[in-house]
Amino acid sequence: MIVYDQWIQIYDNFIRPGLDIGILAFILYKAYEIIKKTYSVQLLRAAFLVAVFYSIALWLKLSTLLWVLNKMAPGLIVAVAVIFQPELRKLFLQLGQTRFTRFKAEEQDLTIEYVLDAAEFLSERRRGMLVVFSRRTSLKDVAVTGTEINAQVSSSLLITIFGHDTPLHDGAVLIQNDKILAAGCFLPLSEQYDIKKTFGTRHRAALGLSEQTDAVVLVVSEETGALSLAYDSKLYYDLSREQIIKTLSGKFETSSKKPAKKDGAYES
Repeated sequence: MIVYDQWIQIYDNFIRPGLDIGILAFILYKAYEIIKKTYSVQLLRAAFLVAVFYSIALWLKLSTLLWVLNKMAPGLIVAVAVIFQPELRKLFLQLGQTRFTRFKAEEQDLTIEYVLDAAEFLSERRRGMLVVFSRRTSLKDVAVTGTEINAQVSSSLLITIFGHDTPLHDGAVLIQNDKILAAGCFLPLSEQYDIKKTFGTRHRAALGLSEQTDAVVLVVSEETGALSLAYDSKLYYDLSREQIIKTLSGKFETSSKKPAKKDGAYES
């Protein structure tokens, strides 16, 4: 009984406060990670400025300013909830879908090589391409919008999907590890308002998915043949093969050695 009481005291005095602070810190960190990638950070600065003015008014006892700010407070809380609604939605979406898995370096290296071989082949022929590399966030809601493939990644298969006017060529291919899970998938369009008008639907879709998940999306422009990557709510346009390999290797923590290709890989 004494031991049980001691454990209760330890829990109340040390474990529970630690859990309380740790979980709250994790939620705040995830919220900050999402907000800093959007233009909402400017709103946070404005809110901080209002808090500074309130502190000054409280310290100097400026009764009129305090009265106005106190009356505005409920409305400001509602306004913040409305303004940050997209960010709050993304936060809870990512928290609910996170998978704690690790990719195999050799498989991911080989996958990157296959995808880039196909991308360069299609780029030379001005054929568009949209490939999603799944990371920690589950993309089941994206996969169900397309056609299940569940096949080994190969350049030949990717070129077959995007190189001709098949029913699947307009959507995105979803890749996880060394598997093509689905093709012809629909992606959410970007919510950003200052995207270049020259960017087509593929670029907007790639950027849109990167705003809601931690996926990395490769785009081949049908108009220019440029290869681009979208991740962390940003689009990096017209990248070289080396730049793409470096970025993807960093995102997936793959090895730096160039993998040996298996039989059946497409060589352009």
